[in-house]
Amino acid sequence: MSWGTELWDQFDNLEKHTQWGIDVLEKYIKFVKERTEIELSYAKQLRNLSKKYQPKKNSKEEEEYRYTSTRAFLATLNEMNDYAGQHEVISENMTSLITGELTRYVQELKQERKSHFHDGRKAQQHIETCWKQLEASKRRFERDCKEADRAQQYFEKMDADINVTKADVEKARQQAQLRHQMAEDSKAEYSSTLQKFNSEQHDHYYTHIPNIFQKIQEMEERRIVRIGESMKTFAEVDRQVIPIIGKCLDEITKAAESIDHKNDSQLVIEAFKSGFEPPGDIDFEDFTQPMKRTISESSLSNSRGDGKSEPKFGGKSKGKLWPFIKKNKGAGPEDFSNLPPEQRRKKLQQKVDELNKDIQKEMDQRDALTKMKDVYIKNPQMGDAASVDHRLAELGQNIEKLRIEVQKFEGWLAEVEGRLPPRTEQARRQSGLYEAQNTSAVNSCAQDRESSPDGSYTEEQSQETEMKVPATDFDDEFDDEEPLPTIGTCKALYTFEGQNEGTISVAEGEMLYVIEEDKGDGWTRIRRNEDEEGYVPTSYVEVYLDKNAKDS
Repeated sequence: MSWGTELWDQFDNLEKHTQWGIDVLEKYIKFVKERTEIELSYAKQLRNLSKKYQPKKNSKEEEEYRYTSTRAFLATLNEMNDYAGQHEVISENMTSLITGELTRYVQELKQERKSHFHDGRKAQQHIETCWKQLEASKRRFERDCKEADRAQQYFEKMDADINVTKADVEKARQQAQLRHQMAEDSKAEYSSTLQKFNSEQHDHYYTHIPNIFQKIQEMEERRIVRIGESMKTFAEVDRQVIPIIGKCLDEITKAAESIDHKNDSQLVIEAFKSGFEPPGDIDFEDFTQPMKRTISESSLSNSRGDGKSEPKFGGKSKGKLWPFIKKNKGAGPEDFSNLPPEQRRKKLQQKVDELNKDIQKEMDQRDALTKMKDVYIKNPQMGDAASVDHRLAELGQNIEKLRIEVQKFEGWLAEVEGRLPPRTEQARRQSGLYEAQNTSAVNSCAQDRESSPDGSYTEEQSQETEMKVPATDFDDEFDDEEPLPTIGTCKALYTFEGQNEGTISVAEGEMLYVIEEDKGDGWTRIRRNEDEEGYVPTSYVEVYLDKNAKDS
């Protein structure tokens, strides 16, 4: 099967077919190029998606990733980033192994095709020239033969005519002989040209054109083989990344299987556990007796007496329900005393760990400088040993300060964990952490209030609390037998549902009496009538104080 023998007369069709083959190759190159662009775009979108949902550094989101479910999600994001990288590999390999190689091959193919068809056209032009020469020789031979016949006929006519002179007959005879000779020469030339043409034509159709067409056939078959190999490479590039993509998917599955719902539930407990005990039962207050302000376990102060807490069931401290809490304005106290016990313990432990890391960092720097100083002492030309003394002294001071800080926080931590007894008021003052107390007993009380998980507020009955709030002042503030005088009026800006002990519900737009200003804890004490009074958030009311009350 050879194009040279089977398609010897299809030069133009072969030219069109080979051009179509090159067009197909260029179309495939364009297809692969667009595929690489799609892979790059897909990889970029995957990376952006992964980056979009990554937790922001030093944010609340980062803290949420301690749960196994969120850690699994983070692992999924990281694996998706690697997954995107494999699509970038696909794009790079297809560009280098297919697009680049085929582009160079197409240029070589075009040059080779141009050369083959140039040779074919040259062979065709040569055989056409030979054919024209043969035709010219043939026409010349034909013309000379006709001229010889006419000359012969004229001679015979002149020879038969008795009126023609002998000289004219001789002349006609010589002319006829000349024409016959010319015809013979033309015949010989035509015969030679015909023989030469037949030889050239045989070579053209049996040697030159078959050779050229054979080369064109081989060129076309190489093109077909090349595009087939490129298609295999196209599939192989994808197949090479399948194991890595599969590994990414396996890691996502592994991360999903690592989710532990029990562990996450425990983490919620550790994150929000306050350490308080639930409040005890509220004592029954008998109002059938003469009106007297009784103080129960859930009221706002300790009972009047020597300042000691009442006996508790089982000898354990009993929590109190508080209707309000002092709002934390700005940063909290350094010892985290504004937090519930369990949260405070975690914060203190975290602070101790951070300080220990800082100490280790400073010690590493000090060790490095010490080694550098030793090198300078041994090799003075490398540097002045005295130049690092100042920095070493600074590091020593820093380490000492950090150690003092660690001891301070470890002391608070031991106090929270019950390893040490609570420190006295004097010790707190000496540590510099005891905040200046307002002369109002309410402020002193509010600073020790703590928030419980259910939205109520409790206070731990301790020696420290009793020392902070003298019983006499507290009793004077809340245990007055006579009702407090009004110091102004207020208008409720919003509706407030007073559900806790000591609070009062108000409706939007309601006018009430003010009997106690906000002492800095965010609550104002108001009265509706002789039997209804309590606390409401200061931000919920607009207060109009009497002029005399303001002056006082």
